[in-house]
Amino acid sequence: MAAAITGRYPADSATGSTAATALGEEFWLVRPMVFMSVHRSEDGAEHRDCFVDSDGVVRLPHGRTGAETVTHWAGLPTLPGGTTHLVLGEDVRSALRNAWGARAVE
Repeated sequence: MAAAITGRYPADSATGSTAATALGEEFWLVRPMVFMSVHRSEDGAEHRDCFVDSDGVVRLPHGRTGAETVTHWAGLPTLPGGTTHLVLGEDVRSALRNAWGARAVE
């Protein structure tokens, strides 16, 4: 899925500023993530109903307590010419050939 996160870069943690007075640039970023009903972090902590990005960062849905939250999310569209959302390993080459050969619907 695609999930949006927001924050401030660079984080102004050294001065203890609040969000209202923090320095730095605000950002809003959309990244691919996986939604997990149960996820175990590398440190062994168990997380429920969370998003996990490609860097292994666990992000909670907006409104739940956490430093990393997701504000919006949406399912990714299917790959061109098929019904698949994700392809890994050996199947990637054939999926690419199928996508390149798919004609746009007019």
